[in-house]
Amino acid sequence: MTFTEEDLALFSQKGVTEQQVEAQYARFATGFPYLKLKDVARAGEGITVLSPEQEAAAVERWQRYLADGGEVCKFVPASGAASRMFKALFEFVDGTDDMPAKGSAVAALIADIDKMAFIGDLDEATRRLHDKSVEELKAEHRYKDIIAAIIHPEGLNYGNLPKGLLKFHSYADGSRTPLEEQMVEGAQTAANGNGEVNLHFTVSSSHKQLFEQKIAEVKERIGKQYGVDINVTLSEQKSSTDTPAANPDGTPFREDGKILFRPGGHGALIENLNDMDSAVLFIKNIDNVVPDSKRDATVHYKQVIGGYLIQLHDKVEEYMKVLASGDYTRGTLQDMLFFLHTAFSISDRSIDGMNTTDVAMYIHEKLNRPLRVCGMVRNEGEPGGGPFIAYNADGSASLQILESTQIDKNNEAYVRMAASATHFNPVDLVCYVRDFDGHKFDLTKYVDSDTGFISSKSSHGKELQAMELPGLWNGAMSDWNTAFVEVPIATFNPVKTVNDLLRPAHQG
Repeated sequence: MTFTEEDLALFSQKGVTEQQVEAQYARFATGFPYLKLKDVARAGEGITVLSPEQEAAAVERWQRYLADGGEVCKFVPASGAASRMFKALFEFVDGTDDMPAKGSAVAALIADIDKMAFIGDLDEATRRLHDKSVEELKAEHRYKDIIAAIIHPEGLNYGNLPKGLLKFHSYADGSRTPLEEQMVEGAQTAANGNGEVNLHFTVSSSHKQLFEQKIAEVKERIGKQYGVDINVTLSEQKSSTDTPAANPDGTPFREDGKILFRPGGHGALIENLNDMDSAVLFIKNIDNVVPDSKRDATVHYKQVIGGYLIQLHDKVEEYMKVLASGDYTRGTLQDMLFFLHTAFSISDRSIDGMNTTDVAMYIHEKLNRPLRVCGMVRNEGEPGGGPFIAYNADGSASLQILESTQIDKNNEAYVRMAASATHFNPVDLVCYVRDFDGHKFDLTKYVDSDTGFISSKSSHGKELQAMELPGLWNGAMSDWNTAFVEVPIATFNPVKTVNDLLRPAHQG
């Protein structure tokens, strides 16, 4: 493929090489392979269901880890705009009907608009714009004016703001955004022995200043309320992780003569995660938060998965010391292989013919990797992505979180597996990212580059092919040691549409 001098200058500006871009365009031609599946993960077979006694032991281990000065940081992807939350509202405002359809999302929102945490701000906006309160506009059936005041720039501008800065929950003394709820959750689950809570949010460049302003406004107050010192850092998705767009025929898609680059999806954030200077990292989406009155389950299970991670790390560290000493027998190695299988569902027939030294080297290679524990929520009978046991390039099998796009729909056995799934991925992870000498793992070395995907998009009315990098908790963590733990549905309360804020979980 031939690139122009202007193309090469653009690559240099973005921090990518000509070879990288060539390889990406080659992917448009070949596509990404589907994963080879062994089975869906289920309770007792890939998903650990802890007893109440085991949960209590995990919580105790987590609290001891914090008390002993253990490092921890909450890593929260927060760069997405909230526009998709308000899709139905935009369609109503831009449509020809002045009345929302009976039973529609817009009708439900208007009926209960007074339950929204942003009602006070909305009232101010409608008085400023129309010299009338929300209730007065409702009485006059001026529904479009109400909805437009929520989403348009001259009103609250919620259609263009990031989710993290929208008012989600009401309290007697005001309201909170997801940013603030994440701070509070951190104070309740991840304060270290010095009373410090560390949080990191990935944000877009266009919203960074708004986040900085909000953090400066609320950080000290929340810290004082919960008796902690809150430290917040921000980063942006790196330009070098953007991917080039292609025409339907696979040639470079250009606008004004320049190759169009698009964000590479949340998998790009493995670079940001790799920059974090903490042994333990919680990962959770910005919108999966609840008010204080509904947070007991979240706090408990955050500590459960955190403690279970440390318990697994304790065992891995014990085995690594034995391997380093050389003082082991074939029986000791069998114990380690049993641990790899029961803890991480790792199996590999190729070791059957290995001698003791080679088996020890194999175990060392498998143990000496980043470690994560992922909460999994029951979802009886729902098809689609979630926790699976998949085969790796080296022939071994391990636990993976798959999206439905990674499953070959023409493979009947795989389709049946997906349809029989009992759990789904709520994006509730805790990770250990240092090795046993205390050095950070280079997380970019544990990505399976074959697990990206290509989708059809458009730009200014022109069809294009877009490429997403291996997802952050999917292929970007493919070569980690992974454990799945069942957590209750009460820990999963995302806000995908504005009407989700009317659900009981978000009404304090």
